[in-house]
Amino acid sequence: MKLSVHTARPSGSLLAAVGLLFLWVTAAAAVPSLNVERLSPEDVTRLQTILQRLEPLIASHKQLGTANLLTWDELYQPLAEEERAWLDAFRALKGTDLGATSHYFGELTEPDVVPVGPTTLDAQFLPRDVADAYEAMMQAMERDLGKHLLVESGYRSPAYQLYLFLFYMPKHDYSIRETNRFVALPGHSEHGYPPRQAIDFINQEGINGEDKPEEFEALPEYQWLQQHANEFGFFLSYPRDNPHHTAFEPWHWHYEPTRPAN
Repeated sequence: MKLSVHTARPSGSLLAAVGLLFLWVTAAAAVPSLNVERLSPEDVTRLQTILQRLEPLIASHKQLGTANLLTWDELYQPLAEEERAWLDAFRALKGTDLGATSHYFGELTEPDVVPVGPTTLDAQFLPRDVADAYEAMMQAMERDLGKHLLVESGYRSPAYQLYLFLFYMPKHDYSIRETNRFVALPGHSEHGYPPRQAIDFINQEGINGEDKPEEFEALPEYQWLQQHANEFGFFLSYPRDNPHHTAFEPWHWHYEPTRPAN
């Protein structure tokens, strides 16, 4: 009796599943790993090279007043393929992986924002309702104090947020974890999320508290914000000892008009 041996052929669905698994493993392997405590010497060099490549692009956008509206395509265009993959590794990070509890808002694009001005600072943008609330609040502060605050930073696109994260890493000894205490990763920043839009304030004399928060905390403008900002829908995002493991930022307020005043 002659025996026939039949080899089982995988089904189409099984082949498709295997193919997807292969693609997923290949894509995961293509994204470089990052040391969040401190970049490796190779990554420090890569960061410095990327910042140099991006410098003309950012300078051009600042001259045009559009840096805060930078798109992903624009950010990636001057970079080599492996450098783009390296940026993707940063985009894959989550604040919770770094000991932070800040929200992940997502990378919203094409926001409906308007310019805020005139100002002697870099061009800034806010959603229209936030801009109106800011103007009303500053008019009230001007009546009470004879002075007002400027918008040092309003809306920032996720792509520009990533650029700022990379730009400030040398200041924090190339530590992703430490930088994240001061600059949010893209998708985690209130600056890039118009439904909870943040404003970084600076006073007319140029005090912003970035290096010495106590200088901004001591301003009469800050004392006024503590007493009245809630009435206009603005709330301090990162007070002292906040639960988000974020540094105290007396200049950083977000707009939340549906929240009851304290």
